[in-house]
Amino acid sequence: MRVNVLGVGFDNVTMAEAVEEAVRLLEGPEARYVVTPNPEIVEVCREDDAARRAVNGAALVLPDGVGVIKGAAILGTPLRERVPGVEFGARLMEKMAERGKSLYLLGAKPGVAEQAAERLEARYPGLRIAGTHDGYFQEDGPVAEEIRQSGADAVFVCLGAPKQELWMARNAQATGAKLLCGLGGSLNIFAGTAERAPKFWCDHGLEWFYRLCKEPWRLGRMMKLPLFLIHVKREKRKK
Repeated sequence: MRVNVLGVGFDNVTMAEAVEEAVRLLEGPEARYVVTPNPEIVEVCREDDAARRAVNGAALVLPDGVGVIKGAAILGTPLRERVPGVEFGARLMEKMAERGKSLYLLGAKPGVAEQAAERLEARYPGLRIAGTHDGYFQEDGPVAEEIRQSGADAVFVCLGAPKQELWMARNAQATGAKLLCGLGGSLNIFAGTAERAPKFWCDHGLEWFYRLCKEPWRLGRMMKLPLFLIHVKREKRKK
């Protein structure tokens, strides 16, 4: 049963359980997809019905962001663990490498996916990169067909929210892949063109603040977090 946080249903799983379920989905009969909403995406879903349907239509909805964990706790329906998308992707690739699975990388600026591919194949021996494509395209069809032709078992879709969630909802079946994962800016981290916050910041729920210090242009987006908490407290009062 999912935990409802302002209309988005989160799966109440640990990181290990999420990866185990993703591996199971990789062996399934049809394409499924995974999303990793943070408070900003939840706020988008409050205002955009199509985005909300795409997010809630995922096989796995994982809480990426300490704000989601705090929001669920305030509402009296605590989630067991934060499951950051970039860590989920890394652990999934470990399992895929053990099984000789193939991965397609979609998103980011031109050249980033190729750079990520080189680093990931070196880091995860046994993982096969089936292909790459940047996030700058106009039509879904040719990209989905390219993925299908590649024979990829899984696709990391890193187009930013809610574009990536809507893309997966529309095109999952057409790609021929068994599992698609919406992982936002993770390709930049895998490529080494961006870095995650140090462990101390992550462990104390301050990764958002570290990113803001590094990238002040994020301030407008970060303002979604206090707005999210305001809406959570309103929902709590209603209950």
